[in-house]
Amino acid sequence: MESADRNHIENQVESMNENRIESLLENLASARILVVGDVMLDQYWIGDAKRISPEAPVPVIAVQEEEERIGGAGNVARNITALDGVCTLLGIVGQDQAGRSCEKIASDANINTALEYDGTIKTTVKLRVISKNQQLLRLDFENSPSAKALAAILDQYRHLIKRHDAVILSDYGKGGLAQIESLIEVAKENGKPVFIDPKGSDYSVYRGAAMITPNLVEFESVAGVVQGEQDLETKANSLIKQYDLNQLLVTLSDQGMKLFDAKTEAIHVPARSREVYDVSGAGDTVIAVMAMALSAGLPHAVGMELANSAAGVVISKLGAATASRHELSAAFTKDYRS
Repeated sequence: MESADRNHIENQVESMNENRIESLLENLASARILVVGDVMLDQYWIGDAKRISPEAPVPVIAVQEEEERIGGAGNVARNITALDGVCTLLGIVGQDQAGRSCEKIASDANINTALEYDGTIKTTVKLRVISKNQQLLRLDFENSPSAKALAAILDQYRHLIKRHDAVILSDYGKGGLAQIESLIEVAKENGKPVFIDPKGSDYSVYRGAAMITPNLVEFESVAGVVQGEQDLETKANSLIKQYDLNQLLVTLSDQGMKLFDAKTEAIHVPARSREVYDVSGAGDTVIAVMAMALSAGLPHAVGMELANSAAGVVISKLGAATASRHELSAAFTKDYRS
């Protein structure tokens, strides 16, 4: 972030009392976001590894706890409702127990669901085996949805988009966004900004989006290896022009995040010191908060600071997690006053 911008925001936050901070978060919660993309079930088997198997040189896990969370686009939606925002989740699941679990978990998290049940597939599941807070193994069960289910999603999308302020397309490369160009076009026809968490190296499918939010590895897979700050800016502005993007937000791990806009100077928000527990899902948090902040009319720099603080909360937790409104309030205040 440019120093003048940062000083201005720091001065604003420094003068805030608890009521004013809550007013800011109330603004954030006014957003109505439609999340579309790859919905999956995250399963966690947690236990102790106290011995090695006599059958092979691998640890034996005595499973003591099992947990299920909604993942992928579902985790983006969960981040929105955790901050009291209004969210509808649109995606495809199988006609199986995992699909029903996704529906229930989403409903319990106050997410409005518009899930399409596809009888030709099984719900995408990621099963993680964990011991002493360390992930030892991940098993993925996945397949692509049918053309019929994708068509049904597009039909629902045309109706749902009118009731929302913005769209997040959460692309995990599982096939749920096979018609992404059509989704972007419908959003533009309805005057709704599209925020995209990208996947893969073909950004041509994201043409016309309001904002895409790759991490540095994802960015380099498209633009090439970055050699310093100036090269990052040059490559980012080139992608913005090439793919007709409004903005590009690159998350830079321990270097924070940087927002590029063809019309204004770049904004950089440095990372705050955190105890990193698990970075999985931090990207979901960033795009959720940015879409909420901009939909609520907050300045880009303030949205980035809120996203930065929320991501800091999330990486201190195990697995794909969320930041509650109370946690974000405390972290945001601490980040500015530390």
